[in-house]
Amino acid sequence: MTNDLQVCLSPSLISLFEVEDAIVVIIDIFRATSSICYGIENGAEAIIPVAEVEECIAYQEKYPDYLLAAERNGEVVSGFDFGNSPFSYTKEKVAGKTVVLTTTNGTHALHLSRKAKKVVIGSFLNLTAVCNWLKTQNDNILLVCAGWKNNFNLEDTMFAGAVVDQLKGVGFILDDAAIAADDLYSIAKNDLPGYLKKTSHSERLKKLGIEADIAFCLQVNIATAIPVLEGEKLVKLV
Repeated sequence: MTNDLQVCLSPSLISLFEVEDAIVVIIDIFRATSSICYGIENGAEAIIPVAEVEECIAYQEKYPDYLLAAERNGEVVSGFDFGNSPFSYTKEKVAGKTVVLTTTNGTHALHLSRKAKKVVIGSFLNLTAVCNWLKTQNDNILLVCAGWKNNFNLEDTMFAGAVVDQLKGVGFILDDAAIAADDLYSIAKNDLPGYLKKTSHSERLKKLGIEADIAFCLQVNIATAIPVLEGEKLVKLV
């Protein structure tokens, strides 16, 4: 295999990559991609990522049975069914449902990646499932970190490193960002929660009183579902 494995450390850098030539993995650990993976794992029929709050509202006008989820700056947008917490994506709430979701960072990164060969969603919750699937694909892979408002963040880069750690032995050509992410992961992998307590986003969530979300999002391999973008919807990869 001579395919590339690259890491985009911020959505603001995505124009530097040949997205059309790659499978893209979207990463927003705290909390969008973790919640999406958990929702699809728990039987959500589809999750529709949109860029703006107004788009959520427009969907419900057409489809009143859709659930609306909107988050800005870590908080649920007033008037919406829920936000970005994985605890909102339980079987009881989402099984058989379609959710329209907009978030500060994750849905932004996803929209910038739509021209990719395929777009899938990664989180620690489905880490090994995603990596095992990627190993079967004969394509370039681009790991896109959602970051925080276009800035670099540790938690997304850490997950990118976890993916690189599993894939680097099967012949991919790593770029410098992939090597750096892998090195960072090797420092922290034995105590991810302890290391990621340092992160600025973790501090933001603590101030909102949702430390439980942080702990939940750092659970490894509690899901096997891989959300994949089909048209406008994220559905379970089969």
